[in-house]
Amino acid sequence: MKSMGKLEDAARQLGLYLSGEHLAAFQRYYEELVEWNRRFNLTTVIGYEEVQLRHFLDSLTCLLALPGWGQEVTGSQLPFVCRPQPWLCLDVGAGAGFPGLPLKIVCAELKLTLLEATRKKVEFLVHVADDLGLKDVEVLWDRAEAVGQNPHYRERYDVVVARAVAELPVLAEFCLPFCRVGGRFVAQKGAEAERELEAAQAALERLGGAARGLTEVSLPGQRERRVLVVVDKVAPTPSTYPRRPGIPAKRPLVRAG
Repeated sequence: MKSMGKLEDAARQLGLYLSGEHLAAFQRYYEELVEWNRRFNLTTVIGYEEVQLRHFLDSLTCLLALPGWGQEVTGSQLPFVCRPQPWLCLDVGAGAGFPGLPLKIVCAELKLTLLEATRKKVEFLVHVADDLGLKDVEVLWDRAEAVGQNPHYRERYDVVVARAVAELPVLAEFCLPFCRVGGRFVAQKGAEAERELEAAQAALERLGGAARGLTEVSLPGQRERRVLVVVDKVAPTPSTYPRRPGIPAKRPLVRAG
């Protein structure tokens, strides 16, 4: 039986020890991803080793940007991620579950909400969460602009994550309204991270965010640059944001001139 060995070895390089239970869950997740992908277009990355590194491991790198996590090594013991927290976590534009579900598999304490606008992907997310027996997982079928104005979800979350959803000025308007003051927004980005962050400065200022910085991520065997853009929520988001569906993408909050 395949063992998720690539994921296990690469995770250790991040300071994260994956138990047999974790690896079994990732194996099951992979099997369901492949099966559903035969019927619905969930992802173009489907090879066994590719999924381990480009989906599962890439998702887990978000831990590097979260407070209370880090490497703790004693003598010759393997490194491990320490100080788990029962955070409220939201994955905006969750797609096939990345990065939210891998984070939940490893961090059982997370209370996770997955927000996705495509119905078939929502059905997959509900199925996988149930199949893996994951508790405290809510799946929402809606757009971020609409849910962001719902008082039940607005400025509620400790951590908001997003991957491959939109350019950062637009993504900030999707995500920051969900962050509580004192919370953190983590966007997974690529080679253009610096340019996107510069373009997003006006949006961050208007939405109550302040850039903490960029965290470089190295994925074994992968050439593509991966960067975590880390934003702290320092002030409440004005009630006018997010604007109605479609407007953030059409008219991003960028500095004039």
